Amino acid sequence: MTTRRRNTAPPREDVLAAAMGMIAERGLEKLTMAALGAEVGMSSGHLLYYFRSKDELLLRALEWSEGLLGTERGRLLTRAAPARERLDAYVDLYVPEGHRDPHWTLWLEVWNRSQNADDGARDRQAAIEGAWHRDLVALVAEGVSRGEFRPVDPDRFATRLRALLDGFSIHVAIGLRGTDREQVLGHVGEFLDEALRPPTPTDA
Repeated sequence: MTTRRRNTAPPREDVLAAAMGMIAERGLEKLTMAALGAEVGMSSGHLLYYFRSKDELLLRALEWSEGLLGTERGRLLTRAAPARERLDAYVDLYVPEGHRDPHWTLWLEVWNRSQNADDGARDRQAAIEGAWHRDLVALVAEGVSRGEFRPVDPDRFATRLRALLDGFSIHVAIGLRGTDREQVLGHVGEFLDEALRPPTPTDA
């Protein structure tokens, strides 16, 4: 009796983890379907069957990576700690670790490809952005309600802060000379001090 060989393709999550590992070790330009297939023991055709295109693979990898970050973000933001301490943790998680940070490298590529993306892909990108935004709005609103932050519109403030973080983060991720992670964290910390510190009697 002949036994049919079982499909031993790795789970999709393992493929996405391998893709992120390749970006971290070799850079995004080395992430081809053929190279990824060799890494996980699958053919390019098999990968295309699962992901349809490289654009879809990259977006799936980003969603997977964001899921991990979302779990970490939730843990940091629900700690019993002052709102400003948790806000600093949010910023620390947001800003890239350094030049060619794999998560930000992937984000930049997905953003670039989104110029030609369909509505479904754009909605998925917006969902990722929305999760970061909602968590920040809730944290700022909490700080305001407890008197830890000066009165600001949480949604407007979150929108502006994330624009600031995106701009600085792109500089770090691409390795712009004169801009490194520690400098960025210092600039953002100063901005938060100026924008959110509650007024004191001497300010009157």
